[in-house]
Amino acid sequence: MNFPFFLARHFFRGDGNKTRQKASTPAVTVATLGVAVGLAVMILAVCVVKGFKQEVNRKLTGFASHIEVLNPLYFQSPESAPINVPTGLFEQVSKASGVQHVQRVSQKIGVLKTQSDFKSIVLKGGDERYDTIFLHTCLVAGRLPRFHGKATNNELLISQRQAKLLDLKVGDGVFAYFFEQTIKMRRFKVVGIYETNLKQFDETFAMTNLATVNQLNGWHEEQCSELEIFTNDFGESEASLGEVAKCINLHMATTKSGSMMTLSVKDDPRVAGTFAWLNLLDFNVWIILILMIAVAGFTMISGLLILILERTSTIGVLKALGAKNTSIRETFLYLASFIILRGLLLGNLLAGLLIVLQRQFGLVRLDPMSYYVDRVPIDIDWLWVIALNVSTLVITILALIIPSYMISHIQPAKAIRFE
Repeated sequence: MNFPFFLARHFFRGDGNKTRQKASTPAVTVATLGVAVGLAVMILAVCVVKGFKQEVNRKLTGFASHIEVLNPLYFQSPESAPINVPTGLFEQVSKASGVQHVQRVSQKIGVLKTQSDFKSIVLKGGDERYDTIFLHTCLVAGRLPRFHGKATNNELLISQRQAKLLDLKVGDGVFAYFFEQTIKMRRFKVVGIYETNLKQFDETFAMTNLATVNQLNGWHEEQCSELEIFTNDFGESEASLGEVAKCINLHMATTKSGSMMTLSVKDDPRVAGTFAWLNLLDFNVWIILILMIAVAGFTMISGLLILILERTSTIGVLKALGAKNTSIRETFLYLASFIILRGLLLGNLLAGLLIVLQRQFGLVRLDPMSYYVDRVPIDIDWLWVIALNVSTLVITILALIIPSYMISHIQPAKAIRFE
């Protein structure tokens, strides 16, 4: 067996003189806890940030989409300008690389009014192709409007905020007013209430079917405000964006139709600020990782120095028996590695316990008005967990190499008499 490894294991098990370990025992405990707490904080930081990004991305792209095709005048006028999406173009976009789902949506600015209050809204309409999976997860009362069919209907889905402001509940009727050259009025029936906790959506959008919005806009069935496109993987949507843009540009060149533009949801002014906030979280995580690894490194350095000082006489005896400085240094680095590994084990157990408690009971609550979610979300990325364990072990051991050279300055004659 490797002698430094054997000796380090002997020291780690505490088989030596117990009376000579009064200083090293608390030092080793502090070093172990430093590594454990540091690793637990790093794992939790990564899991929480990834959970935030996953949950907020899901909501942003669930109510909007990964890729949007719209009229360039969309952001220049309060009323949305139409784009013409014939069946042929719709099918071409649907077959583009990476595209999972495509749907037409139309919008109309209006005002909901009750006897006591009013609220400006953007009426958003979807047809039978509209993906309702996300809306079902956000539904807090009632049901979704019937999107299928080419006939108009008066069914309306409003947000929880709109319902509280207007004092509406499922089954209530509400008048909507739309202003252009003339005032158009329509009476809707509230069939459902949703809540995404995304202010830019909950305060603005009410849902009905596409035919209703198109009738209010005076558009035919192939016209819409936006073409919403969902990709197989949001992280790889940039590649699909290029494919979709090619389809749109080819269509405009061959048909001489109206102008259309293609953009990623990350570039949409309505949600660009939220994506910028999510990117800032990545920077904060790196700061936490650096600080925690520094804490683990400093606690281990202090612990190693105390171990060396406490075993000075042992080092002197080993040197007198012919042991080389390199061999003794390896012994203490092995000993430090055992302490670090024990700290990593405790850190993983602590992080795992906190993650399970948060997932099951939601112990840490948040204000959804500020953070878009009502509890701290957790998403475990095992590659990150493994990387944090390995990097903590490697960086901490590397940080101990220079302090271990203190052994080279210990003289056997003086060390054997050291008390």
